[in-house]
Amino acid sequence: MSAAWVDTDAPSPYSSTARAKIERETHKLEKRLCRLMGQAIADFRMIEEGDKVMVCLSGGKDSYSLLDILLKMQQRAPVHFDIIAVNLDQKQPGFPADILPAYLTKLGVPFHIEEQDTYSIVKDKIPEGKTMCSLCSRLRRGILYRVADELGATKIALGHHRDDILQTLFLNMFFGGKLKGMPPKLVSDDGRHIVIRPLAYAAERDLERWATHREFPIIPCTLCGSQENLQRKQVGNMLREWEKKYPGRLDNMFSALQNLVPSHLADPAHFDFQGLRATGVADPDGDKAFDHDEFESPPGPSGLPGLQIVQL
Repeated sequence: MSAAWVDTDAPSPYSSTARAKIERETHKLEKRLCRLMGQAIADFRMIEEGDKVMVCLSGGKDSYSLLDILLKMQQRAPVHFDIIAVNLDQKQPGFPADILPAYLTKLGVPFHIEEQDTYSIVKDKIPEGKTMCSLCSRLRRGILYRVADELGATKIALGHHRDDILQTLFLNMFFGGKLKGMPPKLVSDDGRHIVIRPLAYAAERDLERWATHREFPIIPCTLCGSQENLQRKQVGNMLREWEKKYPGRLDNMFSALQNLVPSHLADPAHFDFQGLRATGVADPDGDKAFDHDEFESPPGPSGLPGLQIVQL
């Protein structure tokens, strides 16, 4: 842990041994988050020489962590790039407009606060009790694209993490009938910008720990009214329960997004099923149609993995 993060003069409720353990764990967490961000940036070529990265800062743990870790990466990156933090003040009642400017000024990061009363528009257009997130998101997206143009930003960085990406995958499967997630890098709706998600490989639990350690001045995301029954929240709860019962399951699910086998799905637009013909040549990747697939189950009480037989 960097010495600048430790007030050596302040009394501590922990023993020296406990403090040393906390520092080791925090240092490991920092290294992991930096490594995962660096890997995502390299895998998808998110940031290049001379880029001006507009970091969208909402005041939540994810966007704070995005900016914080990206600033660390900026110091060690093999290319030069600039960072500007941008917050959209949507004029929700009770929004603490002073928190982010004070934080960013103290941090010494260039920033821009965009004030647009999208809250009134959404309240006017969406009936009481209905979900406001979709319209709010569209309005916010259009404004941020315009701001990126005005600031000369070449990349727009968002704070979505691994768990957000998996939630989107399941939401599209359950409610949209599509095998579609949230890509780490994409071209914006207007075709003019590149949007990146440098935290794509990071787990939400790690970001929660990092936010607690760094003591970010979190702004609550319920200013527009608590909406507990959002489908995304329900899917998120489902994924967290899976991870609690079966540690590592979310990692495996995310790996699946990077290991597609179109011949074993059912989309004729991505595999020529109609043109399939028997070749008489054995294919090691072919379907073992009459076999049982074997998958290692999560470790049991003994810590040893078992085998779960799944018939397809």
